[in-house]
Amino acid sequence: MIGKFLIFSLLWSLLGNPFLALLVLLIVIYILDRSFVGVLPSISKPWKRRRNAARLRQQIALNTNDVASKFELARIWIESKKYHQALELLLEIQSRYEDSADYWNARGTAEVHTSHLQDGEQHLLKALDINPRVQYGEPYLHLAAAFKERDVNKALHYLQQFQEIQSSSSEGYYLTGLMYRMLGRKDEATAAFNQSIAVYRSLPKYRKRSERKWAVRSLFRKLIG
Repeated sequence: MIGKFLIFSLLWSLLGNPFLALLVLLIVIYILDRSFVGVLPSISKPWKRRRNAARLRQQIALNTNDVASKFELARIWIESKKYHQALELLLEIQSRYEDSADYWNARGTAEVHTSHLQDGEQHLLKALDINPRVQYGEPYLHLAAAFKERDVNKALHYLQQFQEIQSSSSEGYYLTGLMYRMLGRKDEATAAFNQSIAVYRSLPKYRKRSERKWAVRSLFRKLIG
């Protein structure tokens, strides 16, 4: 904190304007975070998603049988939380992806977010049956979130299944901690955040770059309680 204040003071004296100095400081912090940590959200990612979605819609308009583009567009819409649009596309292309774990993961995700919980659970489990490690166990997190207010025991069961897959991942324990917080289990959440930090510290150097942001987020969540 003191270091940031000193840098801000230096920039103020150099630029002669406190607002400009603050802007430059924030830009520097953002660049450093995106380069070495990754806690702050990407400014460019939403724009890239919109650009890719526009490109895919154009391709589909030219060729309505382009199922690959429809699948890619559906996944972009899921990332953008446009679950209804995604589900419409996924239903269109089911016959081409019957044996795809990624397809059933995407469809189940869209369904649990559009009040089709029973179908969503069935299809997320189908994705895991085809490939138990599909998207690094992501279906378990969607299932745990979907049942957190309807069936806590089932939510915890799916959460434990996810932990088995992500036992050596700082990200996995961070997401587990978030889920425990959503369930109101603060002690378990704190333990998960602690484990996230511990896992990060034990990782070899080449893996720490990709996991660092999760350890930092875990530390922050732990501090705010």
